[in-house]
Amino acid sequence: MFTTAKIIAFFILGIMLGHFRLLPDIIIKNDLSIYALYLLLFLVGLLIGMDKKSFEIIRTSSLRLVLIPTGVIIGSLLGTALVSIFIKDLTVTDSMAVGAGFGYYSLSSIIIAEIKSKALGVVALLSNIFREMLTLILTPLLVKFFGPLAPIASGGATAMDTTLPIITEYSGKEYALVAVFSGLSLTIIVPFLVSFLCYL
Repeated sequence: MFTTAKIIAFFILGIMLGHFRLLPDIIIKNDLSIYALYLLLFLVGLLIGMDKKSFEIIRTSSLRLVLIPTGVIIGSLLGTALVSIFIKDLTVTDSMAVGAGFGYYSLSSIIIAEIKSKALGVVALLSNIFREMLTLILTPLLVKFFGPLAPIASGGATAMDTTLPIITEYSGKEYALVAVFSGLSLTIIVPFLVSFLCYL
């Protein structure tokens, strides 16, 4: 819980510093977060490269690995289809198209805004951002109560990049390659699945 509190505190601190423009212009006017992400991914890559157990998991579980992104797809689509029952202005296919973003908000929201409507695109953007944020905040609890694969499923497509460092920290570095495989698989599927559901 302490780590979760630290994550939330840093996030709120960032909002406050950005809102009141209390940082130098070079930080405010340039998106430095991408470089922070590159550094985190580099450090996670070092951990993976040094840990032979990671490659052993991939080698011995190659067929079972496919079940992880498959489970994420089925769970996300069933969950969002169920949500549409409670939102009268949202059709089942529209709701599923939002869920099919799997956390990949930048791409899925653009596709949905182009094919369906800008309003639904905004819903997709917010929904997938919340998915990423909740994974970042709740990973310690997800691992504790549901096991090391839970944050990989929760993170969806982001398990290969933005949520990878925290997944590695709490699930264990031996699950980093599993997270990358699942996230990459979902990232590849997103444009096709979202487009398909939008045209239904």
